[in-house]
Formats: sequence, C-alpha cells, structure tokens
Amino acid sequence: QVQLVESGGGLVQAGGSLRLSCTASGRSFGVYAVTWFRQAPGQEREFVGGISWNGFNKYYTDSVKGRFTVSRDNAKNTVYLQMNSLKPEDTAVYFCAARRDGSGDSILLSDYAYWGQGTQVTVSS
Repeated sequence: QVQLVESGGGLVQAGGSLRLSCTASGRSFGVYAVTWFRQAPGQEREFVGGISWNGFNKYYTDSVKGRFTVSRDNAKNTVYLQMNSLKPEDTAVYFCAARRDGSGDSILLSDYAYWGQGTQVTVSS
C-alpha cells in the first residue's frame, strides 16, 4: 500500500512558476510509476504528465509540453511537477496518482490504484 500527499500549490501570477511535490509513504516506492492529473471546477479530471518507475520515460499532455517537467527522487520518495510559464487555464486542483510497474503514460483514472488528496493551483491574469 502507498499513500500519496501533494504539496506546493498556491496562487501565482501568469508567467510565474510553481513546483509541486508528491511524497509517498510505503515500501518500494521506486517500483511505481507516478502521474499528475488536474481538475478544474466543473471539468473532468485530466492527464497532465507522468514518469516511469525508473524515471527514464516522461509523458505530457500537449497543453503543458515545454512548460512542465516531471521528475523523481526515489531516495526521497518524491515526484515533482515543475510548472513554468503558468497560464490562467492551468488553474485546477492537481493530483498525483501511482501505478505499480507502469510507465506513467496512461490517461485512464482507473489504471491508478493510489491517489493523493490534491493541491490547489491558481494562476491569476
């Protein structure tokens, strides 16, 4: 079993940056792929980006490609989402999710067994 906690959200002006963290408790975190999703008010939860269990493979939705970067530090049981050049349309609650032995590229919510509670990101114009 793995428990995930997101942190690092907040209010930022358009063009600014934030770094989100997803910290896990539980054994063998290094075997889990981790994916970031986000959900804006009235919208469905959507895929943002993910990273494979070994960190070799990374995936992003087109709207964040070139602006967001996913990375991981398994020694710290943490996955990061570095968000640069933020836009108002990035405003959402951001969630991390984990899947054992995956690549982090699945957009299907049902593929992920473990979820954090989310952290709010608000980008003002």
